[in-house]
Formats: sequence, structure tokens, C-alpha cells
Amino acid sequence: MGEELGTILIVEDDPRMQKVLHRLFHEQGYRTQVAGDGQAGFDAFRSSSPVAVVLDLILPQMSGREVCRKIKSVSPDTPVLILSAVSEVVDKVLLLELGAEDYITKPFSPRELLARVQSHIRRRRKTEPVSTYRFGSCEIDFLKMTASRSGIPITLTAHEFKLLKFFTANPDRVLSRDELLNDVWGYNSYPTTRTVDNQILKLRQKLEVDPANPRHLQTIYGAGYKFAP
Repeated sequence: MGEELGTILIVEDDPRMQKVLHRLFHEQGYRTQVAGDGQAGFDAFRSSSPVAVVLDLILPQMSGREVCRKIKSVSPDTPVLILSAVSEVVDKVLLLELGAEDYITKPFSPRELLARVQSHIRRRRKTEPVSTYRFGSCEIDFLKMTASRSGIPITLTAHEFKLLKFFTANPDRVLSRDELLNDVWGYNSYPTTRTVDNQILKLRQKLEVDPANPRHLQTIYGAGYKFAP
């Protein structure tokens, strides 16, 4: 049953609350993954595919706001529900502007939290977009991890798919090398921004009609890169 329902990622630094949330979702057939700080939470998200994220607002290492922003930049369709003892309207507005689906104030009713999480998961599944993304003469299927240009199959590595997916989720937005390095790979894995340049060069060679004059993966000198569909 848990295999069908999927995993709920819980990012919460209070051990007692961790146990409450784990039990709440586990009893309903969900698997849970628990992280005790913001950085660990984002790392856990990158290494898994949770059906929803329950995220505390006040966290060590990285704030809940920043975790929410990073998750939504990588996977905008994953439901994120914020838990917080802070009930200020400005915080609710800010988190919703960052893309969080819901904001629940502590103390809360476990039954209400469960109902809201399940509602957002159902809504996501009903509106889940097709996995295929098209731009120029390219067609990318992120679910099947296949790609083609002008109908001819091309081979992309797993990291190239991740980098391209991040670009397509942020069209026409200038992304710095540091942001790409941190959000797509993580600094612990790739300590140099030259990694980004090399990966984009390879993507251009595979996807652009004229890699020397790229139309889609554009360099913004002094700032970073921009994806133009």
C-alpha cells in the first residue's frame, strides 16, 4: 500500500513533531522520509521523489522559505505545505508567493493536516502535466528520459536531463552559475562553477542547431545563463 501512495518528505527539527507526523502519514499507508534541518531536507528532496513535502518554517542550516523556493525551482508541481507557529499574514503571503500550496499554523489538527495533504496530492495527480517538453526542433521526455532533435534520437546523461529540466522550469529567467550548481548538483558534489559551463557546452552541442550561436541556452555575460524556449 505504501508503495502505491508514495513518500511524504517531512522537514522538521523538533523530534517530537517528527514522530507525530511520521505516525500520522505512516498509519495511512504512506512512506515517510524525515530531515532535521533545511539543507538536509533539500538534499533529501533532490535524492527522492516525494508526493508531497511538509515543511517547518523555522529550521537550522537553511530557512523554510529558502527550502520552499529551491524545491519549487526544481519541481514546481510538488505540493509543499508549511507548518509554523508563526501566524503573521506577511509570512503566509510570502510563502504562498514562493509557491507553497498551504500554510498551517501550529498547534494543528492532525486530521485536518492529513486531509489537506491528501487533497493537494489528488489535485496534483489530476492536473499533472505531460512529461514531454518541446522547444525549437527538440523534444524531451523527462519521465522516460529520452530526447530527440528534428526527430533524430540523441543521448543525454542523467545530469544533463536534470540541468535541462531546471532550465525548462525557469524559462526566460537569468540563472547564475552558483544557483545552477547549488540547485541542480549541490556544492558538495561539484565544487567548481566550471562544471556548469562544461555541461551547458555539451547540451548546446547536442540540442542547438548552431552551438556556437545558441538560440535556446543563452549566455548572459557577467550574470549566468538563460533558457529561451
